[in-house]
Amino acid sequence: MSRERRMALLFATGSACFLVGPFPGFASLVGDTADSWTFFVGSILFTAGGALQTSLAFSARHSPGAGRAGWWAATIQSAGTLFFNATTYRALETSLCFLLSGAIAYRASVRHGWLPARGRPGWWEPSINLLGCVFFGISAVAGHVVPATGSILDLAAANWNTALGAACFLACAVATLLTGRTLKSPRLRRLDELEHAVEHRVERIV
Repeated sequence: MSRERRMALLFATGSACFLVGPFPGFASLVGDTADSWTFFVGSILFTAGGALQTSLAFSARHSPGAGRAGWWAATIQSAGTLFFNATTYRALETSLCFLLSGAIAYRASVRHGWLPARGRPGWWEPSINLLGCVFFGISAVAGHVVPATGSILDLAAANWNTALGAACFLACAVATLLTGRTLKSPRLRRLDELEHAVEHRVERIV
């Protein structure tokens, strides 16, 4: 299994935990303790996936354009997973990390203005990844525990946004598992750019 597929597997299983964990029916079925363990295991898997993603992007950290952007996106998202795991009291930092990561990755992707450029394999991944980051950011703020009262601002919003964010990350991870390709990997991104350049030349010749 390639490193990209291992990364995708970690993100997919971690996202699946965050997808099912917030639903009241799941907690009622397995109990509060098992539900808490689901979130804990998901957080570990998600953080491991973020660490592997960062290592994949390391070689391109000094490359201009998408390479450097991929490195920063991966590093900031990994920091976001650590904040997410550590405590809900750091909701603002968590939210900012996810949002910045998604925005950097989306800005470096191929777009027509603000919209993603369709047609190339995985063209939809940066936008879905950004959407997942937005949902996780909202979840971090909505689930923030108010120190003075110990109450949850909006548990339902936190649960739903956690599940929606997890679904977005799960979709990207499953796509990588199936194809073995992801725009998050510098070596595969360079291969994709080379293939695109060859296709463009062939079209010009024809």
